[in-house]
Amino acid sequence: MPSWVRFRTAAGSIGFGTLEGDRIAVGSGDLFESPRRGPETLALDAVTLIAPCQPSKIVALWNNFHALAAKLGKSAPTHPLYLLKPGSSVIGPQAPIERPRAYAGKIAFEGELGIVIARPCHDVPLSESGRYILGYTCVNDVTAIGVMNENPDFVQWCRSKGYDTFGALGPAIATEFDWHAASVVTLLDGVERQRYALSDMIFSPAELVSRISHDMSLLPGDVIACGTSIGVGSIPDGATVEVSIDGIGSLSNTLAIPAAAAGSA
Repeated sequence: MPSWVRFRTAAGSIGFGTLEGDRIAVGSGDLFESPRRGPETLALDAVTLIAPCQPSKIVALWNNFHALAAKLGKSAPTHPLYLLKPGSSVIGPQAPIERPRAYAGKIAFEGELGIVIARPCHDVPLSESGRYILGYTCVNDVTAIGVMNENPDFVQWCRSKGYDTFGALGPAIATEFDWHAASVVTLLDGVERQRYALSDMIFSPAELVSRISHDMSLLPGDVIACGTSIGVGSIPDGATVEVSIDGIGSLSNTLAIPAAAAGSA
């Protein structure tokens, strides 16, 4: 089964297709409804990969790994705990993460597995939830840590994680992926900072799709970020974060140096 990517050509048009080595077989139709592989191929280095889907929202899990829950002294939740990141936060591979204006505090990375929804999804039974999963992608759930607890009366999950460029997705959607046997590896400027097994999830992908669909409708292209585990850390300005999952690929993004700082360097 294919790994789907979306791309932008030098002329500015956007397309999708299957990743086949160093080439893309251009697709036709609708990525979420009977996509077809066409005869045309493009060299991968002749286009720019963009986020493999454009979700209306990212549903981002918290406390969904046993190891992190134990480290934090938290109980395993009885229902998925999550926040929403807006679709406007999404960027793709190699796109820069932009520091919010007037914010000089800590910005953190969180390498995660993302579930991509295939079709409208509401009140789906657990036994049927696999039919609603198009595939899986890599996620960097970027967070402005100082904003989160800026107001002692209200933890600002959505604001701290919802800035433009704070939802990195890619490079592809793997339609056949055995998450039970895979791990998430996060590198910061080439140094390993996270390595954790996806089998340590508290709620499996199938459970997440079913349970969250009972809370809200999920739409084609929406992403459920399965949460992260031990090793979250800060990104210095100019540093590159690479989130890799065998069977999906590697998602790399750099935190841009603010213009004022770059100009004074």
